[in-house]
Amino acid sequence: MTEAILLVGGKGTRLRPLTVHTPKPMVPAAGVPFLTHQLARARAAGVEHIVLATSYLAEVFEPYFGDGSALGLHIEYVTEREPLGTGGAIRNVAARLRSGPDEPVLVFNGDILTGLDIRALVDTHESTGADVSLHLTKVTDPRAYGLVPTDDTGRVLAFLEKPQTPEEIVTDQINAGAYVFRRSVIDAIPAGRPVSVERETFPGLLAAGAHLQGMVDSTYWLDLGTPAAFVRGSADLVLGRAPSPAVPGRRGDRLILPTATVAPDAKLTGGTVVGEGAFVAEGARVSGSAILPGAVVEAGAVISDSLIGVRARVGERSVLTGAVVGDGAVVGADNELRDGVRVWCGAQIPAGAVRFSSDM
Repeated sequence: MTEAILLVGGKGTRLRPLTVHTPKPMVPAAGVPFLTHQLARARAAGVEHIVLATSYLAEVFEPYFGDGSALGLHIEYVTEREPLGTGGAIRNVAARLRSGPDEPVLVFNGDILTGLDIRALVDTHESTGADVSLHLTKVTDPRAYGLVPTDDTGRVLAFLEKPQTPEEIVTDQINAGAYVFRRSVIDAIPAGRPVSVERETFPGLLAAGAHLQGMVDSTYWLDLGTPAAFVRGSADLVLGRAPSPAVPGRRGDRLILPTATVAPDAKLTGGTVVGEGAFVAEGARVSGSAILPGAVVEAGAVISDSLIGVRARVGERSVLTGAVVGDGAVVGADNELRDGVRVWCGAQIPAGAVRFSSDM
């Protein structure tokens, strides 16, 4: 048996207003809370015991997932009283682990959608005798990430801050946010204070001569930290580009949950999902978007690459491109919202109030 820690305590500030009422891992992606996809993939890889390290809106996790038995898991919950960082959160749940000192413990970040071969990462960890093994992925433009160069055997050589000049880009490999720890390494993380694994734990282990192993897996990988990325991740799950056994229906151009209502002539494409109890009216066109539970899209609205929050409403003929509409917000008829606009929860935009083109 392999057990795992899932870090789900972040406030998701870059995703607001999606995370005003809902912690980031519980925002629906492809019809279910995003965390469901991570739990299901871990279970498919053989994980049986998972500890959720919670903090922000911690009270919503357990009522939804319970003891995890519905997913074939045993889930426990540990809540931080004060934010402890990634390393501190891992150390904070150590008492709930069952592994022996030399056994592997998986650690996942709660905002990464990935096609990582989890078993291959564990096998790499065990075959190399590493203290910590890291999932690395290659990116086209590594300037926004910390770099992780390795030698020919995959052993990690350094952890480098985000490069500022072309000369500092010594590799296209970055930390992809999934790890396997030797249990004794977790127990050695300082307790009761904030610790960053990226800036303190990993560099400290390297300096002490520990064996950190990198495994490059450049299948699907997406950081869901921004609204645009979250919408794209949801669409990719529906389209089947991102793997998950938890998508509640057949993959394809659209996913309509059982209690949703969609008019016969409405057109849904590009991995659009329509959540429970939502309504899409006649003549509406929705592409690559997520319509969350209870939301209403009125007749003739055109929505692309956007997310419409729980019980929000988009009025007739309104055009939304790359927009986020918060829970309970109302966008009146004949508005145009584009390019990263965020409508806050409960806000109301009158009919015809926002446009990018002539009213003719």
